[in-house]
Amino acid sequence: MRYLIAFVLMAFFTVSSYSQQVEIGAFAGGANFIGDVGKSNYILPNSPVGGLVAKWNRSSRHALRLSLLYAQISADDEKSDDTRRQQRGYSFDNTIAEATLGLEFNFYDFDLSEPLPQKTPYLYTGITYFKADHLYLENGRANNLVNQDAANWEFAIPMVMGYKEAVSEHIIGAIEIGARYTFTDNIDGSWPEEYLGRREPAAEFGNRNTNDWYVFTGITFTFTFGRKPCYCF
Repeated sequence: MRYLIAFVLMAFFTVSSYSQQVEIGAFAGGANFIGDVGKSNYILPNSPVGGLVAKWNRSSRHALRLSLLYAQISADDEKSDDTRRQQRGYSFDNTIAEATLGLEFNFYDFDLSEPLPQKTPYLYTGITYFKADHLYLENGRANNLVNQDAANWEFAIPMVMGYKEAVSEHIIGAIEIGARYTFTDNIDGSWPEEYLGRREPAAEFGNRNTNDWYVFTGITFTFTFGRKPCYCF
């Protein structure tokens, strides 16, 4: 994993004769969970998320993007609109640390070598690799396992929509909403087979046919470095 991160960082910051501006900045906002516990709203931030964002603008229409984010995730059946969940009364807390590498596509040309204002909606997707805790059910609450080998390392597919605008020649602000479809069903502790290696019917609950999702909603501010863009190859 550390070799992959080193390679990605080298790719971002290697300067060539065709180099364009690099952006580095921060993301801050809120996170919400969509799964077998709590509310089922798609966008309803209830816990904090923050981290770093880096971009390498390869043209006025697309950029390579790397983000490193950390979030707290929680859900409570008592706050759900589903009466069955309210009666069940499960809740959980978890944390997610993710690294996402992908492509950001601009709907319109976004070129800081041109006069301001520069603004555009954008889409962003790629591959996410994240770490959470494996959870188990205890007295109606999904609690962290007291086991150092209980980390849940998994992949997810990010689907992000956003809008960005150049505040100045070197500062870009954006607002975005990004859902992550994960390849695990145990962020909320509903499917302990993932870490036990065997079925445990007494501890299973929810819909086995759907994996967990989580959503990050927030803002980014990035600062540009390097020479002005020259999108020629």
